[in-house]
Amino acid sequence: MAKKSMVEREKKRERLVQKYAAKRAELNEIIHDQERPMEERFKATLKLADLPRNSSATRLHNRCQLTGRPHAYYRKLKLSRIMLRELGSQGQIPGLVKSSW
Repeated sequence: MAKKSMVEREKKRERLVQKYAAKRAELNEIIHDQERPMEERFKATLKLADLPRNSSATRLHNRCQLTGRPHAYYRKLKLSRIMLRELGSQGQIPGLVKSSW
């Protein structure tokens, strides 16, 4: 089980990413538009820099939904390898057959 503080920090980042997503997209569009004047693009860059760092989607890290484990994460199932094995042994994952010989 991951530390509770790390899981909560990741949840906070997710909330910030959702909150500022539209504003970030708008500023990035202004910054990358070559038709706009340089001053306007520079002001947009400064505004983007003023936003919280944790509001950037690249700061998110995938974690297991059950344990919060950050490594060995399967995106399709949103589980870590340990939970995948455990739930597979119990037969709780449809279509997964765990071999035993």
